[in-house]
Amino acid sequence: METQRGVGRRLNLRKNIRSRAVNLMLRSGNVQRQLNELKRKVGGRAHEVTVFLELDDPYSYLLSCYLPALMQHYDIEPSIRLTRAVGGEYRPMPELLAEYAQHDCRLLAAELGVQFLDLSDAPVVEHRRALLAVLAAESESDDFTALLLRVLRAYWRGDSESVSRLVAGVSPDSGVADALLETNQKQLLKLGHYNAATIFYGGEWYWGVDRLHYLVDRLAALGLRRVDGEHRELASLRRAMQPNLPMTVPASAKTLPQLHMYFSFRSPYSYLALSRIYRLADAFGLDLRLHPVLPMVQRGLAVPRTKILYILKDAKREADRLGVPVGKFCDPVGEGAERCIAVYYYALAQRRERDFCIAAGEAIFNLGIDVATDDGMRSVTEKVGLFWPEVIEAMADDEWRETAQRNRVEMTEAGVWGVPSFRIGAAVLWGQDRDWLLARQIEDMCADGDGILV
Repeated sequence: METQRGVGRRLNLRKNIRSRAVNLMLRSGNVQRQLNELKRKVGGRAHEVTVFLELDDPYSYLLSCYLPALMQHYDIEPSIRLTRAVGGEYRPMPELLAEYAQHDCRLLAAELGVQFLDLSDAPVVEHRRALLAVLAAESESDDFTALLLRVLRAYWRGDSESVSRLVAGVSPDSGVADALLETNQKQLLKLGHYNAATIFYGGEWYWGVDRLHYLVDRLAALGLRRVDGEHRELASLRRAMQPNLPMTVPASAKTLPQLHMYFSFRSPYSYLALSRIYRLADAFGLDLRLHPVLPMVQRGLAVPRTKILYILKDAKREADRLGVPVGKFCDPVGEGAERCIAVYYYALAQRRERDFCIAAGEAIFNLGIDVATDDGMRSVTEKVGLFWPEVIEAMADDEWRETAQRNRVEMTEAGVWGVPSFRIGAAVLWGQDRDWLLARQIEDMCADGDGILV
């Protein structure tokens, strides 16, 4: 029988191999992009951009609003595929996701000036099957892209009249639509993704309006603009997603409720968000409360390899854009994450929680320090002025487990299950790239508009 020490060694070996593989992958990003471009040139292929859109996905609709500008302004060969996102372990809580996606897209659309559920409170779901049949019947026609964009617009505006005209005389029972969705879903997985509202170009993925600017910059760097200058509509999208913070704390912000952040020490997005959310809280004079939860895999939620790879690659380019140090990664899953939560509550009692969380994130995602070891954790805690003998006592105390479980339940009851997530009053947002939207929500809560935004 394998001893406990043997099990521990085996798990550590797996963790070390996984961490080294991730580090190699992240370092090879630019080289891989150059190789893909070389292959394209050698093969004499056009700049092929493949877009996967889903009828039931509001993020697909928002992205579709910007596709005409992308196709008009850049010399690309687009291929628009009607698909459905992969379910199962890729979508651990589909009901919550569907509800949150509509909430999130409603907020996004209002800020971007996009019409969204303005003619009804819900998409025209009663004609869903018929719309899919219409699209499947035209999937090989030259007018398919224009038709799909029309359908998405009518569906997600809640435009019953337009939808009724589109499906007039169409039988909703055709199996052609299911075959098309299955084929395109297989293509989505084969290329290396699992979600709709995604664009694939030259070996890289771009999700939704949030990552469209990366593709725009890449196409521009390749000299693919049809005319000089950036497209007005695409440029407005980039400008809208900028967090504007007050230079002085608004007087009315003193009456606002606490700002809550749910995060995981294993989540690279949590690490990316942490410093910015502290800056946001400082700018508005808010009391920021952090609520750590265990990583998804330690909460019984599977994370497929394809999803992990996309998250890591996406987090690296976000880190580069934001100027957050990400270099050498050491996976804290298991004991490392647990020790971090235990020490967090000790650091909280010492009023060192901000310094500890930032230092732990840098150790895990930039310095390759194994916080599951005493040497690794001590290097982090001594950096922020925590007393090592008391750190040892904190790590031996399991009281944090009950608190972490309450954090998870509280987060789920708020309508989200992933990290980082944010809550202030009734407002709930999910994702490190929602800091700008969170700032807008807080600004709206400051009724008198005091404070100058820059």
